[in-house]
Amino acid sequence: MNSIAGIHPVREALRAGRALDRVHMQRGLASARLQEIIDLCREHRIPVRFESKESLDRLVTDTPHQGVVAFGAAHNYATLDQFFDLDGLLVILDGVEDPHNLGAIVRTAHAAGALAVVVPDRRSAPLNETVAKAAAGALSVLPVVRGGNLNRTLEQLKEHGFWIYGLDERGDRLFTQAEFAARSVLVVGGEGPGLHDQIRKKCDFLLRIPMAGQIASLNVSVATGVVLFEWARGRGFAGGTEGA
Repeated sequence: MNSIAGIHPVREALRAGRALDRVHMQRGLASARLQEIIDLCREHRIPVRFESKESLDRLVTDTPHQGVVAFGAAHNYATLDQFFDLDGLLVILDGVEDPHNLGAIVRTAHAAGALAVVVPDRRSAPLNETVAKAAAGALSVLPVVRGGNLNRTLEQLKEHGFWIYGLDERGDRLFTQAEFAARSVLVVGGEGPGLHDQIRKKCDFLLRIPMAGQIASLNVSVATGVVLFEWARGRGFAGGTEGA
């Protein structure tokens, strides 16, 4: 992932609207120029991480960073509002932090015909080269939205006629019993903790995948794929090409 170090280069990248995944700033520093960078990050919904000088020194070893280091994204993020009036399925990821899983989900979501994948500002893998490689080209054709606060994101989608389906091992309905609405959202929890409580409460339905063996759950990207293609099957989906 390309890095940008220094107050002026980072500020100009933000002013130019360059796709940045995150900005690291040295803890304890304060100035008008640094505050401008923070304000621009808020405006463009780019996460800011405050860290020690030693941490920033390790991020860039050959360039003076002046307390600011930014990392460019491998892909431009889409905006949520462009999907408000569309029928179809959005996939929202609640804390998927493994870039391989994120890339695999993007690839599968595209293959199944989903509208987009939505990730939060925090608790999400960045759109880096690892994600792009795991997505096997899908990152260039499937929109990925940085959704900010997921609670608010789900509220906005409900206001525009979307029904929310959470994938949860404690769900009271089998995924094969789901009757997906024309406008649907599939919310998937992260590795380990699954859906967060507040997100679970926003769901209209909680779906589960039955397990025949002794393993309690599937890998998050595999589980997402299972439900995505059940949704696609219900739409009478037939892929246009053959092969994996």
